Amino acid sequence: MYAVLIDAPEAEAARATAFWSAALGVTAEPFTPQPQFTTLHEALPGLVTAVQAVDDAPRIHLDFETDDVEAETARLLALGAERISQWQECQVLRVPGGHVVCVLPVETDPETFRAQANVWP
Repeated sequence: MYAVLIDAPEAEAARATAFWSAALGVTAEPFTPQPQFTTLHEALPGLVTAVQAVDDAPRIHLDFETDDVEAETARLLALGAERISQWQECQVLRVPGGHVVCVLPVETDPETFRAQANVWP
């Protein structure tokens, strides 16, 4: 698991960011490379937590980080997920129960990733 994203409609993203940063007692910091994201610094230790401005319904989704997006996507599809779309190098899936997850390439420092990653047989 890499991140928890709080998706908010674009028109509500600033208010959602203000709410979540105050509710969680953390600092909100714009993520310059991708302006639709605002990081909630240290909201969930060990995980990236951010508000994402979306052109969609509000929801919370999880990001899975992997060194093999294709293999991890195939594994999750075999477990019952359905492919929704692709965004950049990320695969967007809907899992049983209706939640959205994204499978993305390694974002963490590679040494940390290797030390903490699950390895599937």
